Amino acid sequence: MSIHPTAVVSKNAELAKDVEIGPYAVIEGAVVLHAGVAVGSHSVIKGPTVVGEGTRVFHHAVIGEDPQDLKYAGEATRLEIGKRNTFREFSTAHRGTAGGKGGGVTRIGDDNLFMAYSHVAHDCVVGNGCVFANCAALAGHVVIQDAAILGGLSGVHQHSRVGRMAMVGGGAMCTQDVPPFTIAQGDRARLFGLNIVGLRRHGVSADTISALRDAYRDLFSQGLPMRIALEQVRASYSRVPEVQELVEFIENSARGVCRSVGTELGAQDT
Repeated sequence: MSIHPTAVVSKNAELAKDVEIGPYAVIEGAVVLHAGVAVGSHSVIKGPTVVGEGTRVFHHAVIGEDPQDLKYAGEATRLEIGKRNTFREFSTAHRGTAGGKGGGVTRIGDDNLFMAYSHVAHDCVVGNGCVFANCAALAGHVVIQDAAILGGLSGVHQHSRVGRMAMVGGGAMCTQDVPPFTIAQGDRARLFGLNIVGLRRHGVSADTISALRDAYRDLFSQGLPMRIALEQVRASYSRVPEVQELVEFIENSARGVCRSVGTELGAQDT
């Protein structure tokens, strides 16, 4: 274990034997740092927070601070971080609230990269293998599914979702859900088709990509009411799990999904 003499570490913290804590870092309250965790200088980790194996917290990051929610009254809530995450300089991630669906817990999975100044708000759920570019920010209660990418200066509205392998372009403001496998861009964000590059990088077959392209066209370019388009796509691509995932994501949307570029406002009404 390597703890710089200027660091402040709570007596309630639980540290693995090989944890590294840099100069002037603060570990406050019930913090658990698992094996291989490295905390950079001037960083703050406040508990209750659990940080998984191999996670790196760079200089001046703030992890596990109180939620930015006016309803928060000091109740015990948590932040749970998985393995091998990277929090770059000045990135922030906050604990949950008692009113969150996650039971007061903000959850971050494994192998995510949070670049400088990115923010994960209270009660969010972040999957595995996601990338948050500089200044990408989530409001409270947001869900980011596996392998999603948020471009620099992008933002996601409260209670919205970004689907698996979706790409949110730099500067985008997402006030509705971004379906899996798609690209969203703009303020307010609209869909610009499939994330073809991301799909290929993750080994999705050419046949599946072709089916997703056809399904996307059927859902967003025919001008049909979304309810009818979903029924048609579900029946036509019943043997393609990724298409079924896309359909189910849209059907389960509470806020509605971003509209496709060039689509009239009335065309996708349910």
